[in-house]
Amino acid sequence: MAMIKVTCGLIFSEEKVFLCRRNPEKSLGGYWEFPGGKVEPQESLKACLERELQEELDMDVDVIRHFLTILHDYEDFSIELVSFLCDLKSSTFSMKDHDAYEWVDPTLILDWKLAP
Repeated sequence: MAMIKVTCGLIFSEEKVFLCRRNPEKSLGGYWEFPGGKVEPQESLKACLERELQEELDMDVDVIRHFLTILHDYEDFSIELVSFLCDLKSSTFSMKDHDAYEWVDPTLILDWKLAP
């Protein structure tokens, strides 16, 4: 089974964390997630996260530190999800791969339909 390395940002602003909802026509459409994306060959994890956030959301963040790495098996592939704590610097919140976003109280995060 193929392993895909993916980064995501736990982006905080004013004690809320940022979630995006995946476009309905995409894989896992309708699920909420922490934004990020696939690591390109020869790309550092930090550079990947910064690039993906810029491309998908026109977002600039301060990547503070590694948070957690999780391995998850889907039916046809596996992912290594590497998450980072981030502070928002700026964004126009342009939605390229998502159809909605919300700032969420971290204590309520499990009430959201999060991607597996």
